[in-house]
Parts: sequence; structure tokens; C-alpha cells
Amino acid sequence: MDAASYTGAAPTAPLRRVLAALGPRMLDLAAELTAGAHTYTVPVEHTAVARKRLGEGPLLVVEQKVVLAGDPSEARRIARRNVGGVLRLPNYANNLRRHGFTDDDFADRGSDRIIDALVAWGDVEAVRRRVTEHLDAGADQVALQVIVEDPTTLPLREWRELAALLA
Repeated sequence: MDAASYTGAAPTAPLRRVLAALGPRMLDLAAELTAGAHTYTVPVEHTAVARKRLGEGPLLVVEQKVVLAGDPSEARRIARRNVGGVLRLPNYANNLRRHGFTDDDFADRGSDRIIDALVAWGDVEAVRRRVTEHLDAGADQVALQVIVEDPTTLPLREWRELAALLA
């Protein structure tokens, strides 16, 4: 990446880059060669493992999927449409297996157990609790990915509700 040509405007501050990382070797690479790691579609347990692997210095940015729906069936249905495809990808499946998930958890676009581990659903307080769990496990930042019924629309209402987390 350092040797790649860049034709954009010169940055005004030194660039810091993080590496998308899930498994042990990628986390090690992120710690050694970049400012840290960005994880995606991971349970809180992975955040603790990633922090331990990275050590105290490197940045750890965790993505957390969010569905603002209080009904468990509705929330999980919406979540499965987003997460179901990711569960079929070997790197994500292997990472989740390292955290105790089994083939049964991957069937039918994800068991309730795996959906609940990967997606914070409910009200803003439920999301706040999950974000706090990631922070307590060692995340420096938690990026929220809001999932809504219609994936072609912007989740404006949900963003407004979640803005309370920043206060």
C-alpha cells in the first residue's frame, strides 16, 4: 500500500490506516504494520480476543449491526436478511466457529443464538448495552451499521434515535 501511486490531494495530516482483520494472523499483521484493526460481523467475545492479540497500543474499531425493533421475531427476520449471506463466507464462518458456533448455528440464515450475538436489536438502550460490552472488551470505537426493513432506504429515523448514544 505504501508503494501504490496516489494522485489525490495531499493529506494535511499523516495518514493512519487500519486493516480489516478477523483471524489471528490478520490481527497480528494489523498490529505489526498498521495503526490497528477493523472487525466486522463479530460477537463481543471476538472483541476481547482481538484486543488481547493486538495488545494495548493499536486501534481496535468494531462494527456492530443494529436493528431498532423490539419484537424478537421481527428483529431477527430483518437481521437474517443482512447477516445470512455473510454466514456462508468461509472467513466469517471460521471466525465464528472459533467462538463456539456450530454448523447448526449457520443453518437457515442463522440461529437465534448467532443472530443475537452479531446483531444488537431492540431499543436504543439495548444498543447502548452492546456498545458498552464491546468497549469494555477492548474496542476503541464501535461503528454502528443500522439494518432496516427496506435496505434501499436510508435509516434516517433510526440514525436520529441512535444519535442519543453520542450525547
